[in-house]
Amino acid sequence: MSILLEVIATTVADARLAAQAGADRIELVTAMGEGGLTPSVGLIEAVVAAVEIPVNVIVRPHSRSFTYDSDDYAVMLRDVRAVRAAGANGIVIGMLNGDGEIDRDGLERAIDAADGLAITFHRAFDETRDLQKALDVLLGFDAVTNVLTSGGQASVLNAEDTIRELVQQARGSHCTVLAGAGLTVDAIEGFVTRTKVDAVHFGSGVRVGGSGLAAVDIAKVAQVRTFLNNAIE
Repeated sequence: MSILLEVIATTVADARLAAQAGADRIELVTAMGEGGLTPSVGLIEAVVAAVEIPVNVIVRPHSRSFTYDSDDYAVMLRDVRAVRAAGANGIVIGMLNGDGEIDRDGLERAIDAADGLAITFHRAFDETRDLQKALDVLLGFDAVTNVLTSGGQASVLNAEDTIRELVQQARGSHCTVLAGAGLTVDAIEGFVTRTKVDAVHFGSGVRVGGSGLAAVDIAKVAQVRTFLNNAIE
């Protein structure tokens, strides 16, 4: 079984190109320059209709922080329900408390609103004070199927040891460590070999000119897909 490839899409065209090139799953976002915010319902519906592969949608109301007040949660829970109604596969969400730890109550509310959708806990995880402890918390939530992480670094390529440890910690559980942020076509082979990851996440690394604001580069996605198909876990 090859390693799962998730690609960020910000448009319908992005999603189509990623799917054609062999991506296994889409993460749909808007405002990629701000780290990704909740896309419109119209975009969600259009992307779900345009591709056969699963579409996971980020639910993030603003880019100020990952600590949310009651109004933020009211918005996020509405968005979670809207994502579900639009036919998406899952949500990508994350929340912390004032102590830099996972907000368990907030996550529980999001899971309830998701009502069976797949849950990816996003890179808010990387801002927790103790990544191993945070992963243990997430392993306690059966609904959380992925943790998107760069190992606490700006680029996951600078956190190979941490990623390898997290992969080992999650091995055999319901939750997959999804390694992303900073991955490139050239670096993927060595990274996968050394970390033993089961899933990778690409944004700017498979875009024209390596720019997060550019379109998906179908040739780059295809290159990554070919390598992952041949990689031995």
